[in-house]
Amino acid sequence: MLCTGFNVVGFNWIASPAATELESIVMDWMAKMMKLPSKFLFSGGQGGGGVLHGSTCEAVVCTLAAARDKALNKFGFDCITKLVVYASDQTHFTVQKASKIIGIPPCNFRSIPTSASSGYGLHADDVRQGMKVDIAQGFMPLYLCATVGTTAVGAVDPLLELGQVAREFGVWFHVDAAYAGSSAICPEFRSYFDGVELADSISMNPHKWFLTNMDCCCLWLRSPAELVDSLSTNPEILRNKATDEKEVVDYKDWQIALSRRFRAMKLWLVIRRYGVAGLMEHIRSDVGLAKHFEKLVRMDTRFEVVVPRRFSLVCFRLKTRFGATSDDDGLKTNRRLLDAVNSSGRAFMTHALIDGKFVIRFAIGTTLTEMCHVDATWKLIQDIATGLLL
Repeated sequence: MLCTGFNVVGFNWIASPAATELESIVMDWMAKMMKLPSKFLFSGGQGGGGVLHGSTCEAVVCTLAAARDKALNKFGFDCITKLVVYASDQTHFTVQKASKIIGIPPCNFRSIPTSASSGYGLHADDVRQGMKVDIAQGFMPLYLCATVGTTAVGAVDPLLELGQVAREFGVWFHVDAAYAGSSAICPEFRSYFDGVELADSISMNPHKWFLTNMDCCCLWLRSPAELVDSLSTNPEILRNKATDEKEVVDYKDWQIALSRRFRAMKLWLVIRRYGVAGLMEHIRSDVGLAKHFEKLVRMDTRFEVVVPRRFSLVCFRLKTRFGATSDDDGLKTNRRLLDAVNSSGRAFMTHALIDGKFVIRFAIGTTLTEMCHVDATWKLIQDIATGLLL
C-alpha cells in the first residue's frame, strides 16, 4: 500500500534518491543475511551490487543479455548463432524462454538430463562433456544456470563443481535460488550454497518464501558494469550531474524497463518487522511442518515419497492397487487424487512428472500455515485415496 501510495517511479537516482539508496541498502542487508560473498555487495568494495527485479525471468533475461553482449563484443556479432546455454532438465523453463528472448537459437539450448541417483541435481562432468562436444563442433559455450531448489522437486545443483566448470570454459555462471534462496539465512541450509563465490550472478525471490508481496526478485552481480554496458540508455532528457559524474546508481540501466516501482520499501518493511531471528523462525517452522507431512506419508503404506525432501516441499504419490509406480493407471489415479483434493476447496497442490511418474507436490511457505492445517490436509488426502482404491 505504501509503495502504491507514494507512486515513486525511481528509474534513475535523481527521480527519487530515497528509492535508489534504500534499495542498495536492502540488497546489502539481504546478501549479508544469506552470507553471500562480499564481492556481491555494494559495501563490499569490489564493484558488486544488487537490484530488485519483478521476477526470475527478468533477472535471467538481463544476465543472459550481459553475457551475450560480452561475447559479441569479444568475438564479433556473427557468433550469436554459435552461442550455447546450459541448464539441467529440472531447471525452470524461464531460462529457455529467456534464451529465446535474447536471440539464442532454440536448438542451442542444452537441457542436460538428471537422475534420481543424484537427487536430480546436475552432474558437473555431464556439463563439462557437453561443452567439449559443442566446442569440437564449432559452438561457443556462453551461459550455465545452476539451481538451488528446483521448482518441480526442490533439487540442488552442486555449485562448487559447476562453478569450476564455468571458470574452465569461461562461461557466465548464474545461480537461480528463486525458491530456496531464503533458506540461506539459516546456518543449517547454508552448505547448499557452497561455491556461490564462483558465480557471476545469483537471484532469489523474497515473494516466494520470505513473507514479501509480489513482485520482488533479488539479483546480485559480481560485476554490475557488465550488465549496465548491455542495458544502459542515456538520452539527453535523462542527463543530470549526478549521473554524468558516475556518483550514483541508475537502476534503469540494471533492468529491462525504464520505469520501476519502489520495491525496496516492502522488503525493508519485512526485514524491519520480523528481524533476522523472526525470518529464520519462519523458514524453520515451514521445514518442520514439511518434515511432519513427510513422516505421515511414509507411515501410510499406500503412499510413497518420490524425491528426498530438502526444504519445505514434499513430493509424494499414491501407489496403485497393484503396487505399480509408473504405469498409466498410477498416473491416472494420482491425477484423480490431485483433482479431488483441489476441487474440495480445502487445500491446493500442484504436480510434476518425474521419470514418467505423476508426482504430487505439497509445498509449505505461506504466512499462516500451522500443524492443524497440515494434519487436516493429510486426512483429506487419505479419505480421498481410500475411495479411489476401493
